[in-house]
Amino acid sequence: MTDTVLDAVDLQILRALQENARLTTKEIAARVNLSTTPVFERMKRLERGGFILGYVAVLDAGKLGRGFTVFCSVKLKQMHRSVARDFISVIKDIPQVVECYNISGEYDYMLKIQAPDMKYYNEFIINVLGTIDSIGSILSSFVMDEIKNTHGIFL
Repeated sequence: MTDTVLDAVDLQILRALQENARLTTKEIAARVNLSTTPVFERMKRLERGGFILGYVAVLDAGKLGRGFTVFCSVKLKQMHRSVARDFISVIKDIPQVVECYNISGEYDYMLKIQAPDMKYYNEFIINVLGTIDSIGSILSSFVMDEIKNTHGIFL
């Protein structure tokens, strides 16, 4: 479906789902001025085509005791295919790392880490990231205030 062109209705459906993934097909149909059957079929087509990857609940990290957010820049000792593959494999299994990006520039990866507090993060650096042999250096940036987090894609 990568060659598929999304029309205005498809984009309206995607916007509605980004705002509230719990909307029923009937509610979405009312928003886009179609009956439920074509909306249901479009949603299934968007799912099959990989435009909709899943449905999630957006949780409040602070209320769950994970409100300390850190962006951690990681530079590997050497950038080599097998080293990068091993690093990625390890990072995918660390639950505190909620996002990971391969980036350009001075560092190789950017990790978003959720933790309860600074003490926990310090122990995490020593006992978790510190045990990954391929890491050469780490630069941590601590979030002081979240200004915007839409959890969505600009459509």
